Amino acid sequence: MADTSTYIEKPTVLVVDDAPDSLTQMSMLLKDKYKVKIANNGERALKVALTGTPPDIILLDIMMPVMDGYEACQHLKANPETRDIPIIFLTAKTEVEDEMKGFELGAVDYITKPISPRVVLARVQTHLQLKRTSDYLKDKNEFLEAEVQRRTEEVMAVQEVTLLSMASLTETRDNDTGNHIRRTQFYVKALAEKLRNHPRFSSFLDDDKTIDLLFKSVPLHDIGKVGVPDHVLLKPGHFTSEEFETMKNHCKLGRDSIMAAERQLGVELPFLTYAKEISYSHQEKWDGTGYPEGLSGDDIPISGRLMALADVYDALICRRVYKEGMSHEKAVAIIMESKGSHFDPDVVDAFMEITGEFKAIADSYEDPA
Repeated sequence: MADTSTYIEKPTVLVVDDAPDSLTQMSMLLKDKYKVKIANNGERALKVALTGTPPDIILLDIMMPVMDGYEACQHLKANPETRDIPIIFLTAKTEVEDEMKGFELGAVDYITKPISPRVVLARVQTHLQLKRTSDYLKDKNEFLEAEVQRRTEEVMAVQEVTLLSMASLTETRDNDTGNHIRRTQFYVKALAEKLRNHPRFSSFLDDDKTIDLLFKSVPLHDIGKVGVPDHVLLKPGHFTSEEFETMKNHCKLGRDSIMAAERQLGVELPFLTYAKEISYSHQEKWDGTGYPEGLSGDDIPISGRLMALADVYDALICRRVYKEGMSHEKAVAIIMESKGSHFDPDVVDAFMEITGEFKAIADSYEDPA
């Protein structure tokens, strides 16, 4: 009956030596357990190692003409295709300094001539087993890294869907919010990128993840409007003082709705931190005359300060049923006049350097006529 067991290919050993007798001796010793390739100099060894399937292990003589074993080892370790192949130096050089040099160049072992056949076979087998274990762990780590990356992407996707789903609630109540949300997202991102190296903001805007999360959180700045009565929210004109007080509640309603969602889940979600800050603090003013807390200066979260300027700029340039939108230039002038009163002075300075970028964003996401 034919043998149906799985065929396991023999590991390949590359033997490199300029002495024909040594090549013959090593080939005879290894041929029963391994597939043997030979090379009679360092240059030839590099070609053999890079041709076809790489060898599983290399037995490398040191004293060879043209390119000695040390130089061949350096080339093998410098090439990504061969650097992980175990190299055992097989040489007549017996000085400790020679052995240490071999290890420093990346060899895994050092066997002196004349060889002991049993020692050579044992060490080749040991280092092949170590290499298989190393490869297994490497493959396992790569798999785990890929799995972590996949799970991370899934979590980020869930976060983004959550934020956008919550933001869509606002759009269902206020027809003017759609493009306003997109514009303010990019305004805030532009300000954050401009300020990321500023000494007052660098520790907060320390990486792309923070800026990306701010960008994704911006759509929730007005989520509290879902709790504002229609006769106030949709009023085609200016608010009475009483109506304005009602509208001001949207900051607290927004933050509280996000916190309520967290309580339902039984966990505080870090990715919603900026959403809570923005929804609650974007109507605060630098001089303390804003709402809902009357915070001032650095007591206002940075996320809220960025959102405040973005929100006001967009409100100024956009047409509403009760007003015409003003020009970009006039909106810029008003924001400049509000430096140090409504807005953080450094945020205004950053804005003044990128007003053209704001104008381009506004034009790209212009409201339908």
